[in-house]
Amino acid sequence: MNWSKGIRQFHRWTSIAFTLSVVLVTAVVVGQEEPAIWITLTPLLPLGLLLVTGLYMFVLPYVKRRRAALEG
Repeated sequence: MNWSKGIRQFHRWTSIAFTLSVVLVTAVVVGQEEPAIWITLTPLLPLGLLLVTGLYMFVLPYVKRRRAALEG
């Protein structure tokens, strides 16, 4: 498996983790009077990973196009 496919698969699984963390945090917040701060910040880790992998996948076609233009 090359890097691009691995990054895409990681991005997909991370998006599932992010969605589940948002749902769970929402359920906890609704159930408690005053939730702990760390509970509300839990979705930020998967969101940061999604940002990094998403930016990589966004820039990848431009890098490939530029490399092809420089080589050919």
